[in-house]
Amino acid sequence: MRKTIWAGALLLCAAPVAAEPLFGPDGYRIAAYRAPVSRPPDGVGRIAPSAAAALRPGRDALFLDVLPAEGGHRESDGRWRLAAPHESIPGARWFPEAGRGVLAPGIAAWFAGAVHRLTRGRRDRMLVVFCRSDCWMSWNAARRLRAMGHRNVWWLAEGTDGWRDLGRPLVRVMPEGGLAP
Repeated sequence: MRKTIWAGALLLCAAPVAAEPLFGPDGYRIAAYRAPVSRPPDGVGRIAPSAAAALRPGRDALFLDVLPAEGGHRESDGRWRLAAPHESIPGARWFPEAGRGVLAPGIAAWFAGAVHRLTRGRRDRMLVVFCRSDCWMSWNAARRLRAMGHRNVWWLAEGTDGWRDLGRPLVRVMPEGGLAP
């Protein structure tokens, strides 16, 4: 009897623990966002930092930074409360939280509406999406833009890290359309 209990206890300890899923049922990454990403989402191109640096943000392409507002949040009136400043590629538009796998209420409509306004409804406008290197949030946002019907979406996998590695400056930015008091 004692051997049976002991063997059962060992089996329980050795039983695999169910890991948290990395992807939701809709295919977006929902956990462990800081991890290597090997390829862009279907229908999205990958752009090298040097090629992105040759573009003029706001003129040749709309640069979209989707790094979250670390320690910050969006108020019900759309204003952002930031815990720390954020630096990005000059001319980029910052959409904190738009790269999460599951978006908080209001974020999806805010992101879609702002991108529609900034592109003037042109779904062929070149969009360059980024956050940091090894960040699934830009992958999610690029996939989301493609699902919204945008046909010229590019993923800058190296993000601001790759930009800085080129010796390019980063500048302080505020969330798109939401002032941080």
